[in-house]
Amino acid sequence: MDYASSGVNIDAGNDAVERIKPLVKSTFTPQVLTGLGQFASFVELPKGYQEPVLVSCTDGVGTKLKLAIESNNVDTVGIDLVAMCVNDLICCGARPLYFLDYIAVHALDPDQIERIIGGMVQGCKQANCSLVGGEMAEMNDMYRKGDFDLAGFSVGVVEKSQIIDGSKITAGDTIYALPSSGIHSNGYSLVRKACTPDTMRTHGISVSELLTPTKIYVRDVLTAIDACDVHGIAHITGGGLEENIARIMPNHLLLDIDYSEIDVPPIFKKIQAAGRVKDAEMWRVFNLGVGMVIITSDALPANLQAMPIGTIVNA
Repeated sequence: MDYASSGVNIDAGNDAVERIKPLVKSTFTPQVLTGLGQFASFVELPKGYQEPVLVSCTDGVGTKLKLAIESNNVDTVGIDLVAMCVNDLICCGARPLYFLDYIAVHALDPDQIERIIGGMVQGCKQANCSLVGGEMAEMNDMYRKGDFDLAGFSVGVVEKSQIIDGSKITAGDTIYALPSSGIHSNGYSLVRKACTPDTMRTHGISVSELLTPTKIYVRDVLTAIDACDVHGIAHITGGGLEENIARIMPNHLLLDIDYSEIDVPPIFKKIQAAGRVKDAEMWRVFNLGVGMVIITSDALPANLQAMPIGTIVNA
């Protein structure tokens, strides 16, 4: 009896680590002080902050992974993982510093791990943060053959006086929508129930549409923060527009959203038809074309392609 016969292949793990080392190193910023292999990673704070505040987030990709596994298309789920973390982080005005991952698998496949990490590397580069470490756990009696799960962890920094928490939102502010790239990474239990092989054929739904990676908004939001007095930012995930914006709203104010101004991408209309889902349920489960909301009294830079979809009003 040995470890391999019980389902854990140390050699495969070492092979995977060696493959991903150059990918991971390509994300390092000057703040990263260590490489892979030590028991922890060291990242120093960027210079120039007077009262730096660390901001942290964690998230996963959910059952979107099921579609990726079933179609053997795992190259972009790492982008999703990074996006779900840094898009939350940026809502506070924090610049992402570094990212870590946790990958749990039935059995380690170095090729598969390299593809997954490759997506994370792309996501980290889009967010201008470093992938500084992670963990791979091989658990054949916890996961079915071929299955894996992902978790991500992100840390950023913001000047204490520049934290964005919604407290500056006032009546008359404009609600701007930044367009989504598609479904992003929420609502996939409903997507998978609605999108059977038959309904996908009938309604012209492709796997590539369902696996379009989540848009990373870090650069767009930082551009808005540099150009405007941003009062509030909301990442539109499960719960839809109203429930996510409500998380940052002062109690004495309300949202006045003109839903006719929102350009709903075709993929959502296909899913709704495939599953015969009611309008209210669609708006509550999905982003329906709005991936991020910025609330400000200023006009946003034109290059952000932001659409005004409503205003803040008194209760």
